[in-house]
Amino acid sequence: MNYSMVFRIVGRISGMLAVILLIPSAVSLIYKESIRGFAAAILISAALCVFCHFITRNKTIRMFSKEGFASVALSWIMLSLIGAVPFVVEGEIPSYIDALFETISGFTTTGASILKDVESMSRGLLFWRSFTHWIGGMGILVLMMAVLPTSEQYSMYIMRAEVPGHEAGKLVPKVQNSSLILYLIYVFLTLLEIVLLLFGDMPLFDSVVHAFGTAGTGGFGIKAASVGAYNSAYIDIVISVFMLLFGINFNLYFLLLMKKAGAVIRNEEFRLYVLIVAASTLLIAVNIMSIYGDFITALRYSFFQVSSIITTTGFATADFNLWPQFSKVLLVLLMMIGACSGSTAGGIKVSRVLILFRAGNSEIKHMLRPNSYCSVQLNGKRVDRRVVHGVLVFFLLYMLITLACVLALSLENYDAETIFTSVITCISNVGPGLGLAGPVENFAFYSDASKLLLSLCMLMGRLEIFPILMLFSPNTWKRSSRF
Repeated sequence: MNYSMVFRIVGRISGMLAVILLIPSAVSLIYKESIRGFAAAILISAALCVFCHFITRNKTIRMFSKEGFASVALSWIMLSLIGAVPFVVEGEIPSYIDALFETISGFTTTGASILKDVESMSRGLLFWRSFTHWIGGMGILVLMMAVLPTSEQYSMYIMRAEVPGHEAGKLVPKVQNSSLILYLIYVFLTLLEIVLLLFGDMPLFDSVVHAFGTAGTGGFGIKAASVGAYNSAYIDIVISVFMLLFGINFNLYFLLLMKKAGAVIRNEEFRLYVLIVAASTLLIAVNIMSIYGDFITALRYSFFQVSSIITTTGFATADFNLWPQFSKVLLVLLMMIGACSGSTAGGIKVSRVLILFRAGNSEIKHMLRPNSYCSVQLNGKRVDRRVVHGVLVFFLLYMLITLACVLALSLENYDAETIFTSVITCISNVGPGLGLAGPVENFAFYSDASKLLLSLCMLMGRLEIFPILMLFSPNTWKRSSRF
């Protein structure tokens, strides 16, 4: 392990955090609110940046995959630890454990909250709370690579560790240019949503924070009733569409810019994603039609909630906790599946589900014809066996970790629906679950130990398990090991 490399990256991210915190500080000043909390966080971030620079300034810099994974995991933990400071200093979330849970939920774009009265919070902290979604959606380290000079030698290791999906690819030969393109697309879509929400008579502040929550597929709202508080079909449709747009692999937007629309339409993950959304929306609409009186109204609420859940955003326009069991079970399955790889969404990802099914089909064919070789294909190309193996291992770990956390959380002695969906919604970075953790409830009822466990689930879900697990491996910290 090259500790200097890890400290250098953590220091750079800490310095970026200090700069980023100036934005919510400015919002607080505009609304004539205290900035003591942000000032404290800025000082801590700046001090850590200076310290890391001082201890690594004359060190040899080299990186292997383990330095990349460790740097990403430690950077996200550092962001969360410092990002929670403003809430505590301002006294709006007095408990540091609660503030840490809220901040991790923000950065990981989960949207699970411990706040009982979100509407009483100051504008500056509400802005910061939603801004963490926007930062975490595309990834703070991807932002670092986009705006700061970064060696190609280790940029790809960082992107592999932070970008969601079974494999990270470059849009253009240089990783830094790829990161910049991703962020420009991200910024454009965010600004476009803000403008469209303003056309729906949503106030500017509300439009900005909801666009942040949509872009990062996070789901923190500023109203107790979430998006449902606006009672606007136009706002529901705009946010629904943009949730789905941010759930698409950003590489496909680059293909559109290159005038390769045919390649986008032929993309099998995209097509399955659209099919799942359409089928789920229709099935749930039919199932809840008796609640809303007519099919069109049921379709409106179904479309919004399916878009919100499959993209792991977590906004709500209705208390789906009261919907029939079929609809609730289907939503839980969508929580686990998630949206496309290379998007800002969480979950297992549609591409992985597709590979899993095709790997199963390939195995069946091989059992019927032992001497034949049946490869797994995606988009007309053979999927490398190492990728298939990685997908299988990821799915196995996802299920084992989920079951282990459900077992640990059961010590709280709440009902099975609450416990199971609490873990699923956190490890898939969705936000609301069912039961006591439903869309109109919060996670404040859990003990501090359970909140820390769920926070760990959120981090593992956002970083797709391996970077966090590697922190607990002794081999990661051995200076002589290489992988």
